[in-house]
Amino acid sequence: MYQSITNYKGARYFWVALALSALSILAYWWHQPVNSPNGGTWLGYTLGTIGALLIVWLMLLGVRKRSYNSDLGNMQGWTSAHVYLGTALLIVATLHCGLQFGSNVHTLAYVLMVAVIFSGFFGIYAYIRYPNLMTENRAGDTMSGLLEQVQKIDERCLREAETDDLRELVESSVVGTCVGGGWWHQLNARDHSTIVVPPALNLGGRQGQTSNRDQEQVIQTLANRLSELSGGQEAGAVQHLLAAFSAKQILLRRIRRDIQIRALLKIWLYVHVPLSFGLLAALLTHIVVVFFYW
Repeated sequence: MYQSITNYKGARYFWVALALSALSILAYWWHQPVNSPNGGTWLGYTLGTIGALLIVWLMLLGVRKRSYNSDLGNMQGWTSAHVYLGTALLIVATLHCGLQFGSNVHTLAYVLMVAVIFSGFFGIYAYIRYPNLMTENRAGDTMSGLLEQVQKIDERCLREAETDDLRELVESSVVGTCVGGGWWHQLNARDHSTIVVPPALNLGGRQGQTSNRDQEQVIQTLANRLSELSGGQEAGAVQHLLAAFSAKQILLRRIRRDIQIRALLKIWLYVHVPLSFGLLAALLTHIVVVFFYW
C-alpha cells in the first residue's frame, strides 16, 4: 500500500504538491505588503482560500472511502493526493498567516492543522513499518492459525495431565490465560494471565491466584515438579507438559505482538480523525470571525 500511494502514477501528486508549495513560496517572496505579511493581504486571502479548500477536500477522503461505487478516481489516487497535498498545506497555511500568531481562534486553527498533519505523518510511518513487522512476527501464519495452535496445545495438555494436581494446574493455566483486552493492554502487550497453583505443587510460593505472565509460573511449577521425580510415567507426562507450555509461551508472545502492532496501526486514526473535525470547526470559526467581525 505504501508503494502504491507514494509512487502512484509516477508520484503525480508529489509534483503537484511541490509545484503548489514552490508557487506559494515564490509569491510570498515577491509580495511586498505595506505592513508585515499577514492573512489580511490579497496574497493572504488567496493562500487562505487555497488552504481552506484543501482542508475541506482532504476531509472528503473519509467520504470517498465509504463510496464503494464512486467513479471519482480510485482510493490509491485519493490517498496519494491526501498525503502529498496535506503536506503542502503546511506550507500554504504558514505563508497565509505570515507567521503571525497569537492567543486567538486563528492560531488555534493553525495548531490543530499542524497536529492533524503530523499525526498523518505517523500514519504514513505506520503503514510503512508495521505491516512488515506483522508479517515477520506471524512467520507465514495467520492470527486464527496461531490461536488454533494454542487451543490444540491446551487440549493436549489437558489430556496428558495424568494426576489430579497436574490437571488442576493445567486447567487453571488455560482458564487464566489472557490475550488482548482494552486498548491500553493491546498497546503495551502486557500479559495479565493468572493461575492458581495447587498446594501439592506450590513449593512455598504464593497461595491463591497469582500472576502467570508469559506462562512463567506454570513452567516454573512444572520444572520444580520434574526435579522432584526420578523417572516413571509422571515424569514423562511432566516433560511433555513442559515442552507444550514452552511452545504455547512462544505462540502467545507472537499473538500479543500481532495485537500490539494492529493497535499501533490503528491508534493514530483515533487521534487524526477527531483532530480533523476539530480543525474543520476551528476553520469555520476562523472564516466567520474574519469576514463578519473584522
